[in-house]
Amino acid sequence: MRVPRPVLAAAAAGALLLVSACGDAGSSGTQPEPEAGGSTEESLEVCEAIAGEELVVLEDDLGLQTVDNIIPAVNAEAVAEDDQMIGLLDQVSAALDTDVLISLNRAVDVERQTSTEVAAEFLETEGLAEQEEVGEGASVVVGAGNFSESATLAELYAGVLRAAGYEASTQTIGNRETYMPALQDGTLTVIPEYVGTATEFINQTVNGADAEAVASSDLEATTAALTELGAEVGLVFGEPSAAQDQNAFAVTTAFADEYGVSTLSELAESCAITLGGPPECPERPFCQPGLEEVYGLEIDEFTSLDAGGPLTKTALQQGEIAVGLVFSSDAALGA
Repeated sequence: MRVPRPVLAAAAAGALLLVSACGDAGSSGTQPEPEAGGSTEESLEVCEAIAGEELVVLEDDLGLQTVDNIIPAVNAEAVAEDDQMIGLLDQVSAALDTDVLISLNRAVDVERQTSTEVAAEFLETEGLAEQEEVGEGASVVVGAGNFSESATLAELYAGVLRAAGYEASTQTIGNRETYMPALQDGTLTVIPEYVGTATEFINQTVNGADAEAVASSDLEATTAALTELGAEVGLVFGEPSAAQDQNAFAVTTAFADEYGVSTLSELAESCAITLGGPPECPERPFCQPGLEEVYGLEIDEFTSLDAGGPLTKTALQQGEIAVGLVFSSDAALGA
């Protein structure tokens, strides 16, 4: 393992200052020579980026990022009419963690299986494909955002509901600004959501765009805030899963092994780094400023790329940057 050594900045020597004084002929005045001195400023060696195909997320051990665990969001009127539905959706939550979510995303995004196929196989493997038939043919519409992870989660929800006797269909309905109103008015019955993001979306809906943030790195507190806010807009939330899809910072596995780091704190103690991410990263509190202020991480250079997309991942894999902003459930992390 290579361990970077601190580099001491060279001290500047004090200069001798001679001052001539006015006086009688033959007399002179001088100031005493100051003592030579200086200061040293400690900095860290830069950890060179190391190319490699496999990427790994460094643990956010000081809680820089807001939690974004997956959670079922359900129309409150539907829950009032049927108290069995939430329990079924919670079974899906209990079966998910981030590693599982990465593998599901990899099956769809890399191996090119359909979300329907991946969900059906997962439910069968986890023993969720057989349920007591409590749905009695009730119609349920499971919504999905316009990205593959959401589509797969929607198929998981629909699959477990069908197994319990519901007539469950799925519908991709776009972004949060589109699907949240549809969930509130009953056009959709349920949709997979993300704890922190949903909390702040509803918080700003209820309390205005300038509302003080209530989501944090504390899952229990943020879920409690989400539940309370949801009640104000006609939504009920199930249990959050252990699976998260949040901003994260990745390195190559080769880099992590070479420098012996698995957390952001360990990285900050070891060396300065080159960072890659979206153009707004140097101004966003959960990106470069957060790394510097929360962890004391020294950023030697920032490269403007994209938000967890192919530019950032390719730059990591080719050794152009040491650390890159990714999403914690990205299929590339399951390589």
